[in-house]
Amino acid sequence: MKNLVLNFLAIIFSALSVGTASAQESVFAGKTIRIVVGFSAGGGFDTYSRTIARHMGKHVPGHPTVVVENMTGAGSIVAANHLYRVAKPDGLTIGNFHGFQVLNAVLGAKGIEFDPRKFEWLGVPVKDTGACALTKASGITSIDQWRRASTPVKLGGVGPGDASYGMARVLKEVLGLPVQPIPGYKGTAEIKLASESGELAGGCWQWESIKVMWRAG
Repeated sequence: MKNLVLNFLAIIFSALSVGTASAQESVFAGKTIRIVVGFSAGGGFDTYSRTIARHMGKHVPGHPTVVVENMTGAGSIVAANHLYRVAKPDGLTIGNFHGFQVLNAVLGAKGIEFDPRKFEWLGVPVKDTGACALTKASGITSIDQWRRASTPVKLGGVGPGDASYGMARVLKEVLGLPVQPIPGYKGTAEIKLASESGELAGGCWQWESIKVMWRAG
């Protein structure tokens, strides 16, 4: 009798599994899933997204088509706002925007129209480590020395929504370091050149980038 009960339960669980899989397939079969990328084609975020899209459909019940849509602007704030305000919450839209925008939302940055607490988080394709690089000419060689600086240390950034500018704000507003964020640069290369010329003391990016590109004297 015990074996009969176990067999009966196994049949029930098997039937439930089949029913669940069939329901999932009916939801995604013939559908298209969009991955909205907050940056232009050819960059890191775009590359991650297209790699995921190439294989994702094979592992989702119903084998939906997966496409990538680039939606640039404000360091990916435009894409994040679109996900929150425009995209239907039907499981067919996935966003890939800079995680720093979550901190920008907490800091009350301009242009943020989304509540990060109401997103369904799936994960990230890569983990970044934020860091700052300063020139020798800046005279800053330690955090203690930085705290004692008589004038604010100028750090370059692209503008609100960009990680480089956001990290500078965190150093100033959260850690209390004397920092003067200087926005208006087009990107990392321009900030690096401005640092080498003495216009800036340095900048903040991901360590993965700094360790291969920062050679300022």
